Amino acid sequence: MDRRVDRYLALPVKEDLSRKMVFVGGPRQVGKTTFALTFLRDGHTRHPAYLNWDFPEHRRSVLRAELPPREPLVILDEVHKYARWRNLLKGWFDRYGPEVRFLVTGSARLDHYRKGGDSLQGRYHYFRLHPFSLREVRSRPSASDARDLLRWGGFPEPFLGQSDRLWRRWQAERLQRVVHEDLRDLERVREVSLIELLLEALPSRVGSPLSVQSLREDLGVSHEAVERWLTILENLYVCFRIPPYGAPRIRAVRKERKLYFWDWSQAPEGGARFENLVASQLLKYCHFVEDSEGYRMELRFLRDTDRREVDFVVLRDRRPLFAVECKSGERQVPAAIEYFRRRTPIPRFFQVHLGEKDFGSAERTARVLPFHAFCEETEMP
Repeated sequence: MDRRVDRYLALPVKEDLSRKMVFVGGPRQVGKTTFALTFLRDGHTRHPAYLNWDFPEHRRSVLRAELPPREPLVILDEVHKYARWRNLLKGWFDRYGPEVRFLVTGSARLDHYRKGGDSLQGRYHYFRLHPFSLREVRSRPSASDARDLLRWGGFPEPFLGQSDRLWRRWQAERLQRVVHEDLRDLERVREVSLIELLLEALPSRVGSPLSVQSLREDLGVSHEAVERWLTILENLYVCFRIPPYGAPRIRAVRKERKLYFWDWSQAPEGGARFENLVASQLLKYCHFVEDSEGYRMELRFLRDTDRREVDFVVLRDRRPLFAVECKSGERQVPAAIEYFRRRTPIPRFFQVHLGEKDFGSAERTARVLPFHAFCEETEMP
């Protein structure tokens, strides 16, 4: 497969650029630079309006505060590696705006360091760019599109290449760079080999409440160390964790969170990988609504002390919008959905699968439908 995919952030980023700077962050190799270049006419890295801190000649221009002449939009890539980048952008925006617009892209450090001060407060909007999703791949996706996305993951290079050899090499190289470059760049960590062991232990735990105590025992380190390393991996966009939803009328679990990967192809094949794909799609939806509309969005899961569970609940401004259960087959609705429907304020329940059947449950408690149909029904980005 070799084709261009229109990214879902194009319209809100274009609208926001007319008023403020726009920052775009996200995982390594998710396509941030490629996305940014689409805003330039005949955009490529040789365009004069593209400045990358990693290029020596571009770095000299930035340090001399030289903007390309007669360019209405300037793209600054990895500029957060410059120690005084906030003051630089503040000065440029205050001096040149609105004649010149600024689109800033970068790795996990951009998100990390932008939270460290408020000198840019009110001058930018921040967006998180996610891997490809079904409705980016095709406007009217099919079950076949869902299976392709499930197999190759949503990062551009392996998905568009669709080669086992390319996928294996890309995944190994990406994790190597994340651990040995981004990790050392972001945090002062000495235990890199132990973090690599932690990464090897996480795929088998996808979709289950994550026991930090169990990981601590396996690695022979403290609870605090494991928790800190997990937080670092979350900051590096390697994985994410979701907390439980504690509705008042259920005895919900409250401590353990569930873990998923940004690259769901790291999860074991089968039900765990499909659940990770759905989790990633719902997180993308939450981030999109939060970044573009300003609502407070949350992704959680439902589980009580009697182990009844529904995989996901999406909340907006602390109010549940809908819940989603994942099944690899086209099965009937489990009793847990009826139980939680009676005891929570969740207005809609969906059960998604990779097949073709689309029907409502006999008790009208949930709609059972293909994952691709669910994405259309709920207008997922």
